[in-house]
Amino acid sequence: MQESADRYVELIRAKTSTGALSPSTAEVYARDVVTFVRLAGEEVVLDDLTGEDVDAVLLAFARKPDGRRAEPDGRLQSASSQARFRRSVSAFFKHAALAGWVQVDPMTSSTVTARERGGLSAQRRALTREQAQGLVGAARRLGTPGQETAEPAAAQGVRRVRRDQRTEMRDALIVLLLTAVGPRVSELVRANVEDFYTNDGVRYWRIFGKGGRTRDVPLPADVAEVLDGYLLRGRPATPEKALLLSWRGRRLARGDVQAVIDRVQRWVEADRRRSVTPHGLRHTTATHLLADAVDMDAVRRVLGHSDLATLGRYRDELPGELEVAMRSHPLLRPARRGATEVPPSAVPLPPEVGGSGQQFPDEVAQ
Repeated sequence: MQESADRYVELIRAKTSTGALSPSTAEVYARDVVTFVRLAGEEVVLDDLTGEDVDAVLLAFARKPDGRRAEPDGRLQSASSQARFRRSVSAFFKHAALAGWVQVDPMTSSTVTARERGGLSAQRRALTREQAQGLVGAARRLGTPGQETAEPAAAQGVRRVRRDQRTEMRDALIVLLLTAVGPRVSELVRANVEDFYTNDGVRYWRIFGKGGRTRDVPLPADVAEVLDGYLLRGRPATPEKALLLSWRGRRLARGDVQAVIDRVQRWVEADRRRSVTPHGLRHTTATHLLADAVDMDAVRRVLGHSDLATLGRYRDELPGELEVAMRSHPLLRPARRGATEVPPSAVPLPPEVGGSGQQFPDEVAQ
C-alpha cells in the first residue's frame, strides 16, 4: 500500500508541472491517498483489498473528526468531504488498475452509500439572513476605526495583539467581499490593488476567474467604503501589489482565509453565529440574491459561471421561503384601485384579423 501510494503521489504532483492539475488539486489528491493508506494499513497488499475493505475505510473516514480545523469541535466529516475522499480513492484505484497494480478495481464492488457513511447529512451551507447579517454587522464594526473594541462582551476569547499586527480592517474587508460578492477563495487571494477601479462614481472589482475569464463586478457602497478605508489606513506600506497582506506584508494564502472568518465570527452574537467556510459564503451570496428575485443571469455573472444551470448547485433552501412565496402569490393579490378586469370576449379583434368588430369563437381566439 505505502509503496504504491508514494508512486501515485509523485505522479500527480508531477502533473502540476505540465498544467494537467493545479497544485491545490494535486495536494488534495495526495492528502486523501495518504489518509486512505493510513486507515487501510500501510503493510496491506494493495491487490488484496476488496470492496468490503474499501467500505470499511470509507466508514472510518466519515466518522473521523476533520483535522483541518484548528479547534476540533467534535463534528464528523461533512458529506462533501466524504464525496471528495471517495473520488480521490476512486481515481487512485483507476490508475492502479491501468498500471497493473491490481487485477480488479475494488471500487466497482463498494456498496456504501453517502447516507450510510456515518449517517451524515449535508449541513445547509448558506447562512440564513439573520446569521449573514450578524456576520456582516461584525465586519462593519471591525472595519470602522475605533470600533473594534466597542463590544468586548461579544468577543470573549479574542486575543489582543500589538498595534503593528492589527488586521481588523483587512479581516472586515475579506468577510464583506466574500459575503456581498461571493468570489472563489482563489480569486480573493489573487486580487491586486490595481484590480479595483472607479467608473462613473462606482467602485468595480475586476476578478480574474477560472479559464482565464474576467468579470467586472460593482461593489456595494458599504463594501467600497471599507475597501477605501483599508487602502488608506489598514494596508501595510509595501511595494507588494497584492490587495490582502499579512501583517508581515506578504500576500495572504488561501488557508488563511478560514482563520479570518472564524476570527470575525467571534464578534457575532451567539444566537446568530454559525461556522461557515469561504465557499459557504459564496453559497450565501447566491442564495440570498436569488431569494430576493435578482435576475438569474446577473447572479451568474457576479459569481463568474459560464452556464446558468450551474447556479442550481449554489442555491440552498431557506427556512420559511416557501411560506413567504405562497403568502405573496401574484395571482391572489387584490386588484389595484380603479383597475377593472375586462373579459377577453369583450375585446374587439383588429380589422385585419377578424373584420370590423367580428368575434371569433373562444377556441379560435385562444
